[in-house]
Amino acid sequence: MPAPGLQPPAGRQGPGAVPRSIIDAIDVQLVRLVAHSLPGDRRAVGVGRGTELAQLRPYEAGDDVRHLDAAATARTGQPHVRLHVPERTLTTWVVLDVSPSMAFGTAARLKADVAEGAVLVLGRLAVRRAGSIGVVAFGGPSPIMLPPRGARPGFAAVRDLLAAGIAPDGGVGAESLGAALARLSILARRPSLVAIVSDFRDEQGWSRPVAVLGARHAVVAIEIHDPRESALPSVGRLALIDPESGERIEVDSASPRLRERFAALERERREGLRAELRRLRVAHVALDTAGHWPVELAHGLLAARERARR
Repeated sequence: MPAPGLQPPAGRQGPGAVPRSIIDAIDVQLVRLVAHSLPGDRRAVGVGRGTELAQLRPYEAGDDVRHLDAAATARTGQPHVRLHVPERTLTTWVVLDVSPSMAFGTAARLKADVAEGAVLVLGRLAVRRAGSIGVVAFGGPSPIMLPPRGARPGFAAVRDLLAAGIAPDGGVGAESLGAALARLSILARRPSLVAIVSDFRDEQGWSRPVAVLGARHAVVAIEIHDPRESALPSVGRLALIDPESGERIEVDSASPRLRERFAALERERREGLRAELRRLRVAHVALDTAGHWPVELAHGLLAARERARR
């Protein structure tokens, strides 16, 4: 069992299907974002199916017919093939939040469902071109680390970890996001892509480790959010329990002042998160449990790349 102490959350929906066209769009944006923010040149062996055109030439016996270029063939009357610069041979590290707060969700999915989908896409893309995928999970009963592996074994290990679920409520003493990032800074020796997949409810101690990682790696922060975390509904008296600490409070949600204060505090928290990630020059993508997260991920990476180019 790769993840002792984890359990599937109640109400689990799963991430849903992701169209191949959206996976390809995410791939393109992620490759370009990494190419912009990661120094050095680590190319795969040979000429592969990258996003950058290396050569357009007449077809020769033995060429892969899947590389035929229809436009050039029609224009010249002779079969032509497109050869691309191969993508970087890259290790992708996922820093995954498995804390109890990820079991929350009031829309189409739980936050854990959206996180699962994002990690599966990252894992699939990581092994697509001879890369590898590793995971550092935090927020559970004990630290979890999957060493980077390529091809099917690497992807299968990530899938098994995601299937194990998240930590049960009341995880006092669980590893924090900051501690997990500090641990990764020791593990990740070669320049890599680091994707932090979390709701970022753990607000303390992660800025400095992110800055350390950002000096050597391309870092992407994928924030998972639920609409009810921004607006408290008016449903009368509520008894609320913090799933991480077990603390219980009672509130009167019919109070306009309370709802306004709740919304203001959450807005301030998220604005502070965005500002800190911007200061650290970390790509930030926000996914919502009420939205179509694959499209949000593709659009978010495109927006992050545009911000990085300014």
